[in-house]
Amino acid sequence: MRCVDPLRCDAQREVQVTTHIARWDLDKTYLRTDFDTVRALVRTLFERAEAKQTHPGAATLLRETARAGVEVHILSGSPEPMRSSLERKLRMDGVVWKTFTLKASLRDLVRLRIRALRDQVGYKLCALFRARATLVGDSVRVLGTETLVGDDSEADAFVYSLYADFLAGQVDVGLLGEVLERGHVYRDVIADTLGAARRVVLVDAVERILIHLDRQTPPADFRRYGPRVVPFYNYLQAAFVLLEDGRLGADSVVLVAAELAVKHGFDGDALARSYLELSRRGHLRGKQAGVLLAAIRAWLEQPHPIAATELGVLADRLPAMAEHAGSDPDVHRSATHGSDYLATVEEHNRRGRK
Repeated sequence: MRCVDPLRCDAQREVQVTTHIARWDLDKTYLRTDFDTVRALVRTLFERAEAKQTHPGAATLLRETARAGVEVHILSGSPEPMRSSLERKLRMDGVVWKTFTLKASLRDLVRLRIRALRDQVGYKLCALFRARATLVGDSVRVLGTETLVGDDSEADAFVYSLYADFLAGQVDVGLLGEVLERGHVYRDVIADTLGAARRVVLVDAVERILIHLDRQTPPADFRRYGPRVVPFYNYLQAAFVLLEDGRLGADSVVLVAAELAVKHGFDGDALARSYLELSRRGHLRGKQAGVLLAAIRAWLEQPHPIAATELGVLADRLPAMAEHAGSDPDVHRSATHGSDYLATVEEHNRRGRK
């Protein structure tokens, strides 16, 4: 992890590097949520924890992420009154988390801040910088790396990339303020966001941004953000990426694959295609294929292993797929520049589009 502001980093006598941090969205990322209509939104607000459904493999991946020593932090645009049911759902799924941030939508409604009810850019940027600023103390600056997980239904790729580029020193406070202004964010939220941003240590901390394609957005739409952003169709693909990033064990990837096969009807061809499709987009290098293959074989050597046929197909095809992984020139695409954030922020703001 590279510190991009040596003067600020050296100003502290002690620098402590924390465990890796995973920040997860919930709606349409972890949970199969429908709030595209008023009726669906009301139903979601009053839905019991037992009725909530996760995307296939998401709960297993999140549990295994925590088991690998990664700190899990939940950052969701769901309203604060849903906290009880959401926390209960996560506990039912066996998920352990460090912090849980929800949106103060009722407060905004009482204050007639109508734009804030739909705003994700200002809300999530402010929450991200506030969370990062809490890692800074009087004598200790905690420099943790991060993986950010969201979806394509709102502005997650945009917000996460802007946050990551600011931490990396590629976006300054002035440009950040301009983006928030152009995004029609309320003045007090802009002030809070910039205040928190000024308190963070500038360090290239965001390793990966994973975007679940809940709305089946074409992956090419995310090329503007560079190879750090990985759009994925299913959570086995996310697990493949985290394995290559060194944030997940091969045994955990096998667990996700077995769940998709047994509970969600993935055959061996579908498991293999998940790897192949992602590698063809340049997001896999094949560098952990040997480790994964060994983990699959160990699984198959157990007495009566589940999903044996499906995992056997993946094991048979993995060496050839890994050999050609990472050869697609798409991986060399350029990342977003500051001017691009200014030009595209209104795409993620309903009021701006109107």
